[in-house]
Parts: sequence; C-alpha cells; structure tokens
Amino acid sequence: MLALTVVRSSGALAADDLLTVSISGVESALEKNIRAHLGSLPQNEIQRRAFLFTVEDNTNDALESMGFYRAKLAVNVTETTKGPWQLNIKVDPHEPVRLQWIDINFDGEMLEDISFRRWLDGLTIKPGDPLHHGQYETIKSQLMTIALARGYFDGRFSRSEIVINRDKNTAQINLHFDSGPRYRFGDVTFEGHTLNDNIVQELIPFEADTPYATAELNRLNRNLIDVGYFSNIKVLPEMEKISEGNVPIKVELTPRPSHSIEVGAGVDIGNSSESAVEPRIRVTWRTPQVNRYGHKQETSAEWSPYTPKLLTTYTIPLTDPLDDQLKIKLGVLRDEYGVIQDYVPEDRQFVNTGQLEAEKYLIGVIRQRRTENNWLFGYSVEAIKEFYTQEDTDYTPNFYLLGIGVTKTIRGDNTLDPKSGFRQTYSFEYADPNLGSAIRLARLQAKLKWIDTFFDKHRIVARLDLGANIADKEDIPFIAPSLRYFAGGDQSVRGYRYQELGPYIDYENAQGGLSRQVIGGRYLIVGSVEYQYYLTPTWRVATFVDAGNAFDTDQFESVMSVGGGIHWISPIGPIKLDLGFGLKETETVDRSFRFHLTMGTEL
Repeated sequence: MLALTVVRSSGALAADDLLTVSISGVESALEKNIRAHLGSLPQNEIQRRAFLFTVEDNTNDALESMGFYRAKLAVNVTETTKGPWQLNIKVDPHEPVRLQWIDINFDGEMLEDISFRRWLDGLTIKPGDPLHHGQYETIKSQLMTIALARGYFDGRFSRSEIVINRDKNTAQINLHFDSGPRYRFGDVTFEGHTLNDNIVQELIPFEADTPYATAELNRLNRNLIDVGYFSNIKVLPEMEKISEGNVPIKVELTPRPSHSIEVGAGVDIGNSSESAVEPRIRVTWRTPQVNRYGHKQETSAEWSPYTPKLLTTYTIPLTDPLDDQLKIKLGVLRDEYGVIQDYVPEDRQFVNTGQLEAEKYLIGVIRQRRTENNWLFGYSVEAIKEFYTQEDTDYTPNFYLLGIGVTKTIRGDNTLDPKSGFRQTYSFEYADPNLGSAIRLARLQAKLKWIDTFFDKHRIVARLDLGANIADKEDIPFIAPSLRYFAGGDQSVRGYRYQELGPYIDYENAQGGLSRQVIGGRYLIVGSVEYQYYLTPTWRVATFVDAGNAFDTDQFESVMSVGGGIHWISPIGPIKLDLGFGLKETETVDRSFRFHLTMGTEL
C-alpha cells in the first residue's frame, strides 16, 4: 500500500546534490538494503525523475528480499526551486515471512560423498527463521561451489524455488540437486623445468584416476611452492581435454634465478658488560637448483666485530624432494660468551676485561623426513673441533655428536607475520669417548613458541626455552662453550647482552690476581610473554617481559627484563626495534638496558 505526497516549497541551495533521501521505520540492516536497491543518487534532473519513478518498486524489492512481504510505504517528496529535493520514505515493515520448511534433496554420486553431508550438517537455516533471499542464494552458491570443487561438473538444480504463501505469511524453500557422475584426475604433465621427471612427479599428492578435488590441486601447488625450485607456478585443469571422465592436469613452471643474494642487518646497543655498538651484517647466497637432481646450496656469511661466522649447507633430495632430504653442513664460527673480570684491590671491585672466546669448526650430516602428521623428524652426525681459553688454560676438545630431533610448526596463515601459530622443537644429542669425543655428554633441548591474535589488533607471543647437559662433574670444563647454556640477547632475556648471563667461577689468574669468568651452565630455563598492538596493518607497538637464566645444579638465579618496541611489518618480514631493561644486578652484570634491531618472521 503506497501513499505519495508531493509538497512544493522554496529554500536556499545547501549543496550541489539534486536529491537527499531519508528512510525511517526500519532497522539499520534493512535501511542499508533499501539504499542499495535504490542505487546511486541522480546526477541530473532526468535521472532524478527516473529515480523517483522507481522508488516504490525498488523499495518493495529490498523489503521482500529480506522477507517483508506485507510492508506498507509512505513516500513524501519535497520539491524546491533551489537546492536538493527531499525524499522521505516511511516504512511500516510488519512481520516478516517465516520459513515453513526447507527441502534440500540430493541425487547422483554425491550421495556417497561425505563432504556434502558435512556441509548440510553445518547449515544454520531452519523452519521458523525469517525468509532472506540473500541467504537462499548463498546456499545455492555454496552447494554449486562444493560440487565443482569435488569434480561434479555436470551437477545441476532440478528444482530451486521459494514458494510464498501470502495469506499465511509463510515460505517454503525447495532445493533439489543432481550431481551426476564425479570426474577423476587424469595424467599430470609438467612444463618449463629442468629437473628429472621423478622429482616433480614425487610432488603430486594424488594418483591418476582418483576422484577429482580442488583441495588436491591446492596441495600440489603448495608442494611446488615449498620445494623452492620455482618462481612462478600455474596448475591448470584442462577441461577441454576431458576423456572418459578423466581431467588432465597441466602444470606450467618457471624456475627461480640460478643464484640469489640476500642481505640482512641488525644492531645491539646497551650499557651492560659491553656498552659498545655491535652491528651485524648477514649475506646469504642461495642456489635453489644446482643440477637436474634437485640439489641446492645455501651459504651464509655473518660479520660482526668479534663474532664472524661462515656456514654452508648443501641439500640433496632423497626419496621425496620435499619430505626426505640429506643436508651436509660445513662451518667456521667464532663466538663470545659471558664476561671475564679482574679484581682491582684499590677499588675493591671487579672490572670487565673481556669475554670467553671460542672458535669452532664443524661438519655435519643430517637426514630430515616429514611424517604424515607434519612432524619434521631428523637424525644427524656432527663433528666439532673447538678452541677456547678458560681460567687461563687452553682447551681444544673434539666432539662427535649423534643427534635426533623432531619439530612441528602449525601456522594460521602463510604470511611473513602470521596471526597465529605454534612451533615445538625437541632434540637429543649424545657424545661418547669410545666414539672419539673428549667426554661423555648428553644434551636435551626443548623450544616452544606460541602466537595468537585476538580481535584483529591484539597479538600475544609467548616462548619457552629449556636445556640440560648431562655429564660428570669433572668433565664440565671440557664441554665446548658452544654446547653450554648462556642467556641474554634478542632471543632470550632482552635487557642483557647476547650470551652474557650464566654461572661464573672465581680463580687465580696467571698474574697471581683474582679473576672471575662466566662459563655458562649445565641447564637453561628462559621464558617470555609479549603483547603486541597493531596501530595499522603494517605498524604495531609491543611490550614484553623476559625471565630466566642458565644455571648449574642448585644454583638457579633468575633474571628478568621488561621493555617495549615498535615493529614495521615490511614486505620482506617484520623489522623490530626493541628496548629492554634488566631489572636485576648480578655478580657479573649491573642493571642494564639494551636496544635490539632485528628482522625476520617469528615462526
């Protein structure tokens, strides 16, 4: 029922608009739908007259699409000689049409496909709900989408209708879908690569003549991305070549460049045991495909004033290029640990004179295999030769470590800044004098990291690092520094310098004086909780609490730091500037602060 009144008046020109629209009597969702059906406001007088001519039909269409078939309208147009006309639409929606029943019927091979049953179980529409044409169209679209994704390319609706009973103000939905036969995968062909065929064939997650599913094509695409050989990937079902119900799949590949160079940088600034600026520059050279057998190499060179490092990893695919790999590692690494102090009797205090320095040469062989439930399982043999001076005594122990480890990473998304995820890593290493090692040593480590985001802008990052060295007491000095546990740094307790925290010893130095040296501990417990808030999608602020330490038996002395930072989510990963304040003064380190500039994803 429509009541239309036109009132003519005069008024000053308030804007360039030709028409303003006011809608009353309905909630915001219904008002928004009415405005959407009315369309854009007119730009000239001809469009204005056409707009007003269709107001009734368009408004009723908007109301009926959301189930209001008994609505009453009152439309009032105020014309002016100057300025915009005013259109007022007053709606009395009355009760919406209610669903009396929903009849969804399947036919064809889809009756044996559990995916449709799961979809049906997840529908929330039910008798008694208000009729909503948009919801009806969504259900139809979802059903057709699932059918196409599952290979039912001949699927069709044999019946799809909404039956309205205006007298009873009820509606009935009838959806009958006949899937027809389900198509199957045909042969998969690869173009544009130089690898042996068996390598790319191993990446196919399905067999020929198995039921078609786009989820399997997505897995194939993900495998091709993860293997790291290709810069561009297209997985194309060749629908025009379907034969006897089989769909051939063509994969177009573009190899990555033969070599790539990646440069990273960071800096550590503070006033703890060493107050100097400590820059770090890392250059990584990668060859994603060395030969047609899929070998690859990665060489990383890191420079800092006192701790240069060079590490090369050569990877050989075995039974599966993605899930079964042999890695050969060669490295020369120099590092600094803890702090060395001499006692000055005149000042009655210890002063810093250096750090425990170690130079390590290593060669290792690791085999990594991924299980069906996505655990990365590895076992290794690693030979280490390390040179260091402790208590004015030179040590050069050899270690031959047999190792085993498992890792599992769950990411909520595949971005460089995941909104959620969980990583857990557990490892065990063993060295024995009977196998050529300096001492008998068992090392156990566990690393856990958890990330979650709440209400889009609130992100929590928590981590826990645990470690233990099991060895005889008299063998402790012969454990190489790289195998001991220290705390401090941007991945540990951030108020302190990298690896400066841990147990210490007092000893008489070569000059007959008293010295003190942090030598690291048998055990490690370090935890952290960080809260991050997104100011924009690419900028966030953070605050954190870190706590823990390295320690020996019955000598645990926890230290804590608090701080905050600002993070930029760059196209190459988060770049973070954090400032940490140490809250505790130890026997070897005063209360301190450290700036940390780091780059890289957190999972």
